[in-house]
Amino acid sequence: MHNVLIVGAGKGGTAIYKLLKETEMLRVKAIIDINESAEGLHLARQEGVKTGTDWKSSLNEEIDIIIEVTGNEQVCNEIRSQLNERIVFIPGSVAYLMAIMLEQKEELISKLKTQTYKFDLIFNSTDDGMIVINPEEEIILFNKSAEAMTGVLKGDAIGRRIGDVITGSLLPRVLETRRIEVNQEFVFESGLKIITTRIPVLGENNKIIGAVSIFKDITEVVNLAEEITDLKELKTMLQAVIHSSDEAISVVDEHGRGIIINPAYSRITGLSEAEVIGMPATADISEGESVHMKVLKTRRAVRGVPMRVGPKKKEVIVNVAPVIVDGKLKGSVGVLHDVTDLQNMSRELNRARQIIRNLEAKYSFQDIIGQSEEMTIAIEQAKLGAKTPATVLLRGESGTGKELFAHAIHNASDRKYNKFIRVNCAALSESLLESELFGYEEGAFSGAKRGGKRGLFEEANKGSIFLDEIGELTANTQAKLLRVLQEGEITRVGGTKPLQISVRIIAATNVNLEKAIANGTFREDLYYRLNRMPIHIPPLRRRKEDIPLLADRLIEKINQEYGRNVEGISEEGLRILMQYDWPGNVRELDNIIGRAMIFMGYQTEIDKEHLPSLVNEEGQAAVQESFNSVNSSDEPLAAQLERYEEKIIKETLMRVNGNKTKAAKQLGLSVRNLYYKLDKYKIENDSMQ
Repeated sequence: MHNVLIVGAGKGGTAIYKLLKETEMLRVKAIIDINESAEGLHLARQEGVKTGTDWKSSLNEEIDIIIEVTGNEQVCNEIRSQLNERIVFIPGSVAYLMAIMLEQKEELISKLKTQTYKFDLIFNSTDDGMIVINPEEEIILFNKSAEAMTGVLKGDAIGRRIGDVITGSLLPRVLETRRIEVNQEFVFESGLKIITTRIPVLGENNKIIGAVSIFKDITEVVNLAEEITDLKELKTMLQAVIHSSDEAISVVDEHGRGIIINPAYSRITGLSEAEVIGMPATADISEGESVHMKVLKTRRAVRGVPMRVGPKKKEVIVNVAPVIVDGKLKGSVGVLHDVTDLQNMSRELNRARQIIRNLEAKYSFQDIIGQSEEMTIAIEQAKLGAKTPATVLLRGESGTGKELFAHAIHNASDRKYNKFIRVNCAALSESLLESELFGYEEGAFSGAKRGGKRGLFEEANKGSIFLDEIGELTANTQAKLLRVLQEGEITRVGGTKPLQISVRIIAATNVNLEKAIANGTFREDLYYRLNRMPIHIPPLRRRKEDIPLLADRLIEKINQEYGRNVEGISEEGLRILMQYDWPGNVRELDNIIGRAMIFMGYQTEIDKEHLPSLVNEEGQAAVQESFNSVNSSDEPLAAQLERYEEKIIKETLMRVNGNKTKAAKQLGLSVRNLYYKLDKYKIENDSMQ
């Protein structure tokens, strides 16, 4: 290494100093300048290099080269005159050229590094594996993808023969043949399948200087091809299933336009593919609302919705479910069940039920909803009464569930496997009630059946009979009922021979029997026979804590009856129900919830806007006064309401210029219901102009 003395620490001297620092062959021993604040001196001091103002004092046997960069010709001549032959003197002009050459060298080195970095970046960022060998079959390039696929690190591969790193490699063959091999399959020892292209690298004079292999992992491609094959087979299978199904199937996209139907769908609806595919989901509906559109809006499955489809207005039950892929709605699938035959069977079944409905008890104590203290007491009393043969008298307001208790008492008694007969004493005239209860002999009265008829007490022998509205019995029937309770026997109308029976009597009333006794309309002795085990069923206003449970059960029941999908009631809606006193009790609650569910549309929760205005007794007088101020007519209430309804419909149609869809929306009616009312009141479009 040669020692250098730099004379001049200005801009040029500083540049020379910086360049020489980067070289390994030259070492700067000292830098001199008459200006002690020169840039080069300051830099040299920081790095521990000797500095000074007189070049002569730094001249010694250690200096091999003196570079003069002062730009002063006198200094240059002075230095040259005092040097011996051993020291090499480089004047400023030569130093300048040397500086330029060194700068160009550094620039070229920097560019080379940049290009090398870019090459390495591209070489290692590609998903394709790349291996380059020299003519001696030694690996000189090995990228990261090659590392990942071969399982060999770059440091372990560079410099080794390709055959030692990759067993069975055919890359050396390219060195011999000089031919390009495109898309060749190869399998590594690990079992990984690749597709590779091998290319010879030729230099000057067509001399072989190496070979490169570019390869790609095709394991995923092979698996994907197998999956595609499986998907095609699955699609074919699904199409076969859909087309062979006897159930009508329709599929719509996320916009509600038809994309698939099967032959069964065309057979049931009478619509061809051309009339459905690409058309809105409402294209097949004759009566009812599109379940497909409801499902696309709510993203929830809907089941058991009745409607009519196609030009023949076929009765069907529709189940529709959304198609959601990776959280995105792609459409919906509907299955239509032809229920024409089922409807006929259902009608026959209903007729049969009408015949036998008085012969069985349908409910048990599990069906009675209530956790309030008063309701719990009533249930416990009823369970106790069920275990005894005593006559039970159910007392409570209309709509509190007296018949439900009667069913439960019978089903919990030892008579549950025998008949349960229900009789509404207020629904039959005196003569008809007597013959129905006790039966009659042949010829007992005009029109009597030949051979006579068994009465309901006889039908209920060894079972139970439920006498609802017992307070409405006439004095004559009360006397006969008292004989049944006292003697356990009946006598048919027109007959003389008493018949022994064993019947459990469950009576119910919503009237004050004590007051009826005082008025002389009810027998006191019968009262004491009936009132052996009285059970008072509380009105709903005295057990409001049961309203949430009752509402949930009623919603569940009405969902099944109407084919709806309502999930519950909001807190605000429940608050309104809790504030009302319910003079009609549970029956009124059932009516209010059922009405709300019919008109609430696609919502899944009953809210306050779905409920009518519920006014307690203290507000009734004001309501009545308001109504009287509007209309003081002597017409029946029903006629007045119809006239008022007709007026509202006409005014609404005029506001929307006769647009029935808008009118139905404002009135909270379905379009179908609006058309029914237009026909009922003979309202024509011409009358609205």
